[in-house]
Amino acid sequence: MFRPSNVESPMSKSTHSGPRPAFWLRWIGHLWLFVFGWRIHGRVPAELSRAIFIAAPHTTNWDLAFMLAGAWVLDVRLSWMGKHTLFTGLGGVALRWMGGVAVNRTAPHGLVSEAAEQIRSAEGGMWLAVPPEGSRSRKDTWRSGFYRIAQEAEVSILFGFLDYQNKRVGVLGTLETSGDLEADMNAIRQAYEGIVGKFPELQGPIRLREQASPTDADASEDAH
Repeated sequence: MFRPSNVESPMSKSTHSGPRPAFWLRWIGHLWLFVFGWRIHGRVPAELSRAIFIAAPHTTNWDLAFMLAGAWVLDVRLSWMGKHTLFTGLGGVALRWMGGVAVNRTAPHGLVSEAAEQIRSAEGGMWLAVPPEGSRSRKDTWRSGFYRIAQEAEVSILFGFLDYQNKRVGVLGTLETSGDLEADMNAIRQAYEGIVGKFPELQGPIRLREQASPTDADASEDAH
């Protein structure tokens, strides 16, 4: 994708070479979940090599560790979006090794197209985890990027979840975007009913800004 040299990229390049983890990562995932008493729920379609993976609810930094452990057990090597300021120094190197993709929120233009292009062109495939809430703080709306990336890349959306109340992690279902935003979001909302994050008070309603009332939309953070 062409970009003038003076325009900063909104998203770094994923360093993963394919969607499947090494056997020892699966072992680490099993060990992590065993130590904390968590269990896996659901499965991923074996034929999928490219997909958007919803990471929700997102209420704590612990979400990343449990999400990655669950994905490894499910034989999925996730690439995941994170704020670009996290990817500095040796810690940044480690986060990239674990699949982190730096997203520059000060240069958001073109993020959807760039993410879709990376998914389409990734050698061996790519599973991109996107937290629709955008941050750990409570939001009145989800950001629509995950949906638009899936549409542009022409890939499925998997309902990845973390249920701290019942100590479960995994996949609730799969969605092929229909273009009917209301129907698709209703399916997502129903799938996540009863799923509780570590801090439930930080969970907002599952809806996009496009679905919010004018009053709610004015009060919420930009969903794009």
